[in-house]
Amino acid sequence: MSRVCQITGKRAVVGNNVSHSNIKTKRTFKPNLHTKKFYVPELDEWVYLKVSAHGLRHINKKGVYACLVEAAEKGVL
Repeated sequence: MSRVCQITGKRAVVGNNVSHSNIKTKRTFKPNLHTKKFYVPELDEWVYLKVSAHGLRHINKKGVYACLVEAAEKGVL
């Protein structure tokens, strides 16, 4: 499975490790993902989502159904 948040679309990005002697080597920054189970009352079913910590804050603020609709409109879900 890919490391992509299903709500915000966050994914791994590439950067550099920089040593004390300023030597740069490639590394990846991975998002803080969690697999969570949400109940969607509008659909009357449970949904498993792979969401980042930032995505969880969106769900707490707007509600899971609103976030699912928004993610589908953006093409993330």
